[in-house]
Amino acid sequence: MESAFRYWAVVPAAGVGKRMQADRPKQYLPLGGKTVIEQTVSRLLAAGVFSKVAVAISGEDPYWPELALAAHPGVLTAPGGKERADSVLSALLALSDEAGEQDWVLVHDAARPCLTVADIHLLIDTLREDAVGGILALSSHDTLKQVKGGMIEASVDRRVIWRALTPQMFRYGMLRDALQRTAGDLAVTDEASALELLGLQPKIVEGRPDNIKITRPEDLALAEFYLERQA
Repeated sequence: MESAFRYWAVVPAAGVGKRMQADRPKQYLPLGGKTVIEQTVSRLLAAGVFSKVAVAISGEDPYWPELALAAHPGVLTAPGGKERADSVLSALLALSDEAGEQDWVLVHDAARPCLTVADIHLLIDTLREDAVGGILALSSHDTLKQVKGGMIEASVDRRVIWRALTPQMFRYGMLRDALQRTAGDLAVTDEASALELLGLQPKIVEGRPDNIKITRPEDLALAEFYLERQA
């Protein structure tokens, strides 16, 4: 039976990635014969479920227009914002003429190029009938410490701690409204946190540990290793 709603992907990609200490934003660094963002968006397109992938780009970005991906018929370029939440909201508003209130939006980090098509489908299949939505995440296997001033205050029960990954999947209208209502709140570090501030409880869907986020220079080599293994 065909779904009554559609799926959209949003990729906030207006950041500069200062921790990479590179000559360009990390999403444009080379990875496996492409740029990081090309690897990432190609994974979303390969899933074959999205009506469009909206990529939020800084207005001063000279790299994105040079990529063939920017002209892909399945890709929409939206203006990026100062913070991640601003970029996501901008991309959602850019989709407003096409997306329905009950359509699903999957927001994915530009710097997570190792996302598998299988995990995209796992997230969708698990949450498509959910009232709120949810996120890919990983349970913690390390012993966790609560620290203040460089000193351990306590050990944290790792059984209740999960690491948030992306994509994060929510209804178009619900996510747009949550981001508008929590605009400027420093507690909004991902889409789920915006929903949480409104008293909603997104679900957790366990993802793959190779869905890493490129943050530091050494992450590029690890991502290349994972891409080769996945291939």
